[in-house]
Amino acid sequence: MASSLDPHAVIVTEAGSVSEGPLTTADGQPLQKALARSSRAARRRAFWLVAPLLAFIVITFVIPIGQLLYRSVHNDGFSANMPEISAWFAVTEPGTAPDEAAFTALAADLLAASEARSIGTVGTRINYDVPGTRSLFTSTGRQVRRGIEPPYQAALLEIDAEWGDAEIWAAMRGASTPYTDGFYLASVDRTRDIDGNVTMVAEHRQVYVMLFLRTLWLSGLITALTFLLGFPVAHLLATLPMRKSNLLMILVLLPFWTSLLVRTSSWMVLLQQQGVVNDLLVWLGVIDDGGRLAMMYNQAGTIIAMTHILLPFMILPLYSVMRTINPAYVRAARSLGATSWTAFRRVYFPQTLPGLGAGALLVFILAVGYYITPALVGGSSGQLISNMIAEHMTGTLNWSMAAALAAILLAGVLILYWVYDRLVGIDNLKLG
Repeated sequence: MASSLDPHAVIVTEAGSVSEGPLTTADGQPLQKALARSSRAARRRAFWLVAPLLAFIVITFVIPIGQLLYRSVHNDGFSANMPEISAWFAVTEPGTAPDEAAFTALAADLLAASEARSIGTVGTRINYDVPGTRSLFTSTGRQVRRGIEPPYQAALLEIDAEWGDAEIWAAMRGASTPYTDGFYLASVDRTRDIDGNVTMVAEHRQVYVMLFLRTLWLSGLITALTFLLGFPVAHLLATLPMRKSNLLMILVLLPFWTSLLVRTSSWMVLLQQQGVVNDLLVWLGVIDDGGRLAMMYNQAGTIIAMTHILLPFMILPLYSVMRTINPAYVRAARSLGATSWTAFRRVYFPQTLPGLGAGALLVFILAVGYYITPALVGGSSGQLISNMIAEHMTGTLNWSMAAALAAILLAGVLILYWVYDRLVGIDNLKLG
């Protein structure tokens, strides 16, 4: 007998004769076409069911990430407003000393940009690479509008000798192309010199690598602290009787019912030198009144506040795994002669690794991107890279630099996901 899905089969008629031909549906249509049409209809229905979610992801995640990556490599403002000097850079090799032709092009562009009132945009772009140069462009633009005579090299150097600075010309060359890797180089404290070679920035301007390392260090430390504090709590939640376990779960979830800003402000009240914690230590005689601990506006404040805020994100994944572990496994290990520590280390703890991995991943990723808590309690030594990103977006208005820093942070998170997938497996992710 032929398969019912075979489009061509042997057909036995009522008269007993045998004929061969395509199978058809009840209304006479070929079965193969009917099945294909039904499959397409099912796929269309499935697509329209997930279309709202897909559109939401594209609009709120894919497009913003794409814009961020584009902004991080896009040069904005200089080449459009300084076409003559940009053209000179395009036909000369890196390292070429500016000649009279270069200064002539520069003078023409400064005049046009000043008249178009875009000289501030040009100066701001170069100021990203060479701080303090925005005023150089605006003041020179005013002088050029009043009128200068050739030779323009001597005239511009007479207005301000900084026009002979090789660092400024290197910055203008880097800004003269539509796309650049300069923001990524600056994100790792690197720059390009007049010859186009990548070099370290001046020591007093090296800040980003230190911030990235501090962010990774503090995030790793906070993850470790949440594990040490959260593992016993999760174990109690999984082993206590239901009534007591529910009460403890309410205490774990209680912080989620309070605003993050309120919780951070509460820690500011507790940790300040005249706060509750210091007053309690003085009352207990642990410290004297003149030796109050400085736990605010430093790394200590950031670590304490963020550990408390992120602790539930470690407890819940651990609890979701621990509650599925059969206690008979540990009892069996004890009955076979294992000590309590050996039974925990070789039987119980390995089974909690999926929850531990998920909790550590969640806490670490949240920690590297935290902004409010470090901004309020961290001070200068407790700031993270997220605070620098916010500073570039709202303070210096260097959105391209902020985008480059955020892109590097995003790449680090993706690498972390890859490492977790290699060590534990994304399929074993247990978030509660």
